[in-house]
Amino acid sequence: MTKTHARLTPLADSLPATVPFVGPETQERTRGRDFAARLGANENTFGPSPNAIAAMQAAAGDIWMYGDPENYDLRHALADHHGIAPENILVGEGIDGILGYLVRLLVGPGDMVVTSQGAYPTFNYHVAGFGGVLETVPYKDDHEDPVALIDKAAEVGAKLVYIANPDNPMGTWHDAETIQRMIDAVPDGCLLVLDEAYIEFAPEGSAPALNTDDPRVIRMRTFSKAYGMAGARVGYAIGQAELITAFNKIRNHFGMCRISQAGALAALKDQGYLAQVVANVAEARSRIDQIARDNGLTTLPSATNFVAVDCGRDAAFAKAVLDELIALDVFVRMPFAAPQNRCIRISAGRPEELDVFAAALPKALAAARA
Repeated sequence: MTKTHARLTPLADSLPATVPFVGPETQERTRGRDFAARLGANENTFGPSPNAIAAMQAAAGDIWMYGDPENYDLRHALADHHGIAPENILVGEGIDGILGYLVRLLVGPGDMVVTSQGAYPTFNYHVAGFGGVLETVPYKDDHEDPVALIDKAAEVGAKLVYIANPDNPMGTWHDAETIQRMIDAVPDGCLLVLDEAYIEFAPEGSAPALNTDDPRVIRMRTFSKAYGMAGARVGYAIGQAELITAFNKIRNHFGMCRISQAGALAALKDQGYLAQVVANVAEARSRIDQIARDNGLTTLPSATNFVAVDCGRDAAFAKAVLDELIALDVFVRMPFAAPQNRCIRISAGRPEELDVFAAALPKALAAARA
């Protein structure tokens, strides 16, 4: 009998069968019980606008139809929101989906790609899946290092260089001037992938002005974070029209569910609710910082919907704290690369979820220290 792996391409056959993140549902099945606080996946536990929920409920009756393959209404609404042309916007299945399309479009076997060591693993997953060669640079003072990223891209002749601003997993950020200098320094033949998934949470002046005529950068935004619609899988890219049009060569044209499109459109219109969520998240970040300090720990400044809590020792100790929190029914995650893996990462949850975390953390620390 022919073995399945014999039919795989050599590239696919060489890759491990892994996922970038183990979901909380998988952990709950393994543990045999649910988490009391779901604070590990950078989800917005305050949820979407009630208007978005109503719009999705109304669209459910039409689910027998495919979604609009051009995402016309949502693209035009986003264009109006940002003051740019619809031709400069691509809608896709979350930033993860768009990153996959981008890598498929631009990276072939042996092509060089640059990112930070310990940055978003799903991007790396896509690069490996299409045969790209990943080069990494270390963080600098718990921030991604724009100068080092650009220098490495020039050194290796990279096709893509990736940075998230604000950053995942640390939550730190750079100002608009720093990011613009990075864009201006992109080497010939390279494209900067600027992941702005958390930009709605960032201080004013964190995002450079949108310049859709600049071929050196493509910017990624999402409805998963501030808009509270992670499960709907709606992301979008902003870039030069020629590049955006090229996605039509390879994207899944019917990949966007019409329910998701309707929800995103309603969420975008409800900027008042978005402002309230941003305020709720800021309050939750302050609460996490206070909980950490009450237990003798410190936190990193965050412009996202999560906070990196510095456990004060090494990765082994942080992992022990994480394991003890999970045993106490608190789902959290941690960065995977040193030295950032001295931290655990806590989502900016609702007050009742942070109450659970506040009660569990001293017990987890005591058990880890023992």
